[in-house]
Amino acid sequence: MRGRTGALDDAALLEPEGDGPAMVYTIDVITPIVDDPRAFGRIAACNAISDVYAMGGRPQVALSFVGMPDSLGLDTLEAVLLGMAEKAHEAGVAVVGGHTIKDTEPKAGFAVIGSVARDSVWTQTGAKAGQAIVLTKPLGTGVLAQAAKKGQAKESHMASAVQFMEMLNADACRVGQAHGVTAATDVTGFGMLGHLSHIANASDLSVELNVDSVPLLDGAAAAVSGGFVPGGSKRNLAYVREQLRQHENVDEARLLLLADAQTSGGLLMAVPPQELESVLSKLPNAKKIGSFVDGETGTIKLSHQG
Repeated sequence: MRGRTGALDDAALLEPEGDGPAMVYTIDVITPIVDDPRAFGRIAACNAISDVYAMGGRPQVALSFVGMPDSLGLDTLEAVLLGMAEKAHEAGVAVVGGHTIKDTEPKAGFAVIGSVARDSVWTQTGAKAGQAIVLTKPLGTGVLAQAAKKGQAKESHMASAVQFMEMLNADACRVGQAHGVTAATDVTGFGMLGHLSHIANASDLSVELNVDSVPLLDGAAAAVSGGFVPGGSKRNLAYVREQLRQHENVDEARLLLLADAQTSGGLLMAVPPQELESVLSKLPNAKKIGSFVDGETGTIKLSHQG
């Protein structure tokens, strides 16, 4: 057996002896980002399964994990598990077991196993100079959830955020595999800038990022302006700031959005330029946000449109 993932790739890759597919292994557990327990279960499932899609793989089997306080009752536990099962079914994943514990705070997630053809694996080491960077979901779930906790998010804005968080990255993976994507990651805890820097570092490339082309959820900019920024998003910006170039031309609020810690975010994909139009035409929420280029490894040069 041998491994060939980058240091910060989304999942473990196991390549057994023989000519069969590579196996993808991952686990992810989150705390609630919404009040509805069934929606929380769906989001937790999507968030965990996404790591397999980020490696270009097909998720197949999962084990569930749930932590639940006694105070919430069995009806809440049932709703969380039902939401998880719904998304597993949609993804074609068999939930074959799991573990539930008493905890002081609700938690839910999956350990997921999937497979991918050995010549189709996406790792963060695979980006190439000249490829377009495509983001498949808008940003802003972190700041909107923070605003919602304070009762300051519009219901319609949170409904849209939940809709995206409950959206599997299956279509993005399928389209990317059909059109020559060579590297990918999903946008989660490190924020878009952090995850983008991981690909750039692993692939020994630099990034040119068009700030104005990055899609945002409705209400996300207002949430930042209102001061509703999670501590994790602030730490993300601090984590990546030294790798940013020309960031003095971008206001701090926009930088915080680009670093916003996401739950069940979209895929960042390295797309061959000749395939870009086809990819965008098949993924209605996807946007080209920049390019991978030769240059100072790991740096992200920020610019405005035009």
